[in-house]
This record gives sequence, structure tokens and C-alpha cells, in this order.
Amino acid sequence: MTGARLGKDSGLAGTPPNSLIFRMPAAKSMGVIVFYILLMLIVLGAEFYSPSASYVPYLYPLLEIVLLLFLLRYATTGYRVDGASLYASRILGGRRIPLEQIRKIQYANLRELGPMGITMSFGWRGRGWSPTVGKMDSISTVSRGLLVTAGEVPIFISPVDAIGFRRELSRRVRSAPGGELSE
Repeated sequence: MTGARLGKDSGLAGTPPNSLIFRMPAAKSMGVIVFYILLMLIVLGAEFYSPSASYVPYLYPLLEIVLLLFLLRYATTGYRVDGASLYASRILGGRRIPLEQIRKIQYANLRELGPMGITMSFGWRGRGWSPTVGKMDSISTVSRGLLVTAGEVPIFISPVDAIGFRRELSRRVRSAPGGELSE
């Protein structure tokens, strides 16, 4: 499994498999990273070559901070599963889903789920609406990933190795107390 890691107690003999922490980063697109860096360079150049920024002295630094925040949120997106929950997290946000609430895990593509809210389109965690799913959350970085149906609101995630992550998450859900999956 590409990018997968088990927690530091993974080598202990006799440790139940559900007590291990399974981690996987989100898939990343170099195009998106280069785009953010390019935008920051353009703002920096505009600030440097602007004849006078006295009309809005904090505009350029504010834009640079916002772009850096977006880049950091994108770069720090990741997922982990322990014996009790699935965690989808990034800087300034995330979602925890108890394993017993997960009912279905399926491969999906955000583009095929229909038009989304603008926050979901740009990878910002947001509640969106899809004509095929209804209300849903997204903590993703690319359009291909997994749609996890849990609780009242499904979540879309994009781990590096969707097949391996689905396999491990499915195994953990099935072995969790009260955990059942519908295929």
C-alpha cells in the first residue's frame, strides 16, 4: 500500500489489530501545488512592482497569507483509522466518524457525483450537495477517491491508495463492535 503507515505500536506481538493506527496521506496534484506557488509569486511581484500600495497597505500580505493557508491545508490533508474511528483531517478542520456508523464505502469521483458547492470544488472542507448523493462533506485533494456513507452526511476522501485504504477501512469496520457494511 503506497503511503500507508501503521502506528508506532504496530510491531508489538499480541497487540489486537484494531488498536493499531493506520495512516495514509491524501493524494496530491503537483499542478495544484505549482498553481498555488505561482499565485503567491504573482502577488509578491505585484507587491514589489506596485507604484504605491498606500491605498490598501495590507492587501498583498493578506493575499499571501491566504494563499499560503490554502497551500498548507492542501498539503496537510490526511486520513487515519484506529480501533474506534476514521479521521479525515487537515489544518483548521477535519471530521471524525465512529466506525460503527459507517454503512458503505465505495469508489467515487467528485466529477461524476454532479455539480458541487464551490468550497468542495476547491478542496476546502465543505458541505456540498450532489444530485446523486444529496448532502455530503468533502475533505479531499483530488477528484478520485472514496465516498464513505456514515451517519446522516456521507464524506468524500481521496487517499493516495484508495484500494488499500478501502480494504483496511472495510476490515476495521467489520471487526468494530456493531460495525456492518452493505455492499
